[in-house]
Amino acid sequence: MLVLGIESSCDETGAALISDKDGLLADALYSQIDMHRAYGGVVPELASRDHIRRAVALIDEVLIKAGRTREDIDAVAVTEGPGLAGALLVGNSVAHAVGWALGVPVLGVHHLEGHLLAARLSDPAPEFPFLALLVSGGHTQIMRVEKFGSYELLGETLDDAAGEAFDKTAQLLGLPYPGGPAVSALAEKGTPGAVELARPMIHSPNLDMSFSGLKTSVLTAVQSAPDPNDEAFRANLARGFVDAVVDVLAAKLIRAMKETKLKNVVVAGGVSANRQLRTRLTTEVRRRRGTIFYPPMRLCTDNGAMIAAAGLARLEAMTPEEREALKAKRSFGVSPRWSLAGL
Repeated sequence: MLVLGIESSCDETGAALISDKDGLLADALYSQIDMHRAYGGVVPELASRDHIRRAVALIDEVLIKAGRTREDIDAVAVTEGPGLAGALLVGNSVAHAVGWALGVPVLGVHHLEGHLLAARLSDPAPEFPFLALLVSGGHTQIMRVEKFGSYELLGETLDDAAGEAFDKTAQLLGLPYPGGPAVSALAEKGTPGAVELARPMIHSPNLDMSFSGLKTSVLTAVQSAPDPNDEAFRANLARGFVDAVVDVLAAKLIRAMKETKLKNVVVAGGVSANRQLRTRLTTEVRRRRGTIFYPPMRLCTDNGAMIAAAGLARLEAMTPEEREALKAKRSFGVSPRWSLAGL
């Protein structure tokens, strides 16, 4: 079975082809970062318009890379939610147009399920069950993944996601959007411990997190600094911020390992590409005789490959009758606030 995956939940347009026999054949991604940078964040209307321009071209690109034609496609998987409503509608409109034209089933995929399964595109791939830390611009959650389709939320941020805190800290430091790479690069020049920041909820007796207070600590440090533009101060503050985020995430992941007794750990989402976070979590998990898995670096951010992989897994779990019902369906919708618990 050859599945076309389409991702358009936010500011990246992705397409990919995955085969049940040969794995990931090709993927392509277009990022809107340069367009949104001028506004300091994603502008939903601009994002939607750009998805319209890119989606079909990216589908053609992956077909060429894989040496396949549109007629070879057996099914289409597309991000149905969560995400920006307009952006999701673009991807779903394209996906269902392709499905109806080719007479193949179209399956709506949960964006977070795609991230959770992205690490299974790596070699070696994690075996079920595993503990997952999903950390991105919009989500910071710890989950128990018992098997495909069985996800238990163990803890999450009560306010800002870690990636969102990175972006807001970047703004306070006068760094460009997106904040994650810029703050991490500046932190490399800073001195550990030179600036100590709050670590909200790090000692709470649960797996929930909070990053709003950390953002406030950064703001207070900037406002009280004799010279907030001093390069050494900015680097030390960035280092203090990154260390605080890493400390919180590491503490919660360690607690989750103890509570669940799970040794296989998956870290996914855009922030999983952060070098400081990877180094710390890898050390902590291995110290506890666990095995840690990350998606391939290029598949940490939103992408079509993870959607194709999740779609293939769901299609394989369906009966022939259920696939035919999908093929016959002539309506669709999107779920901007779709909860993973609803799967």
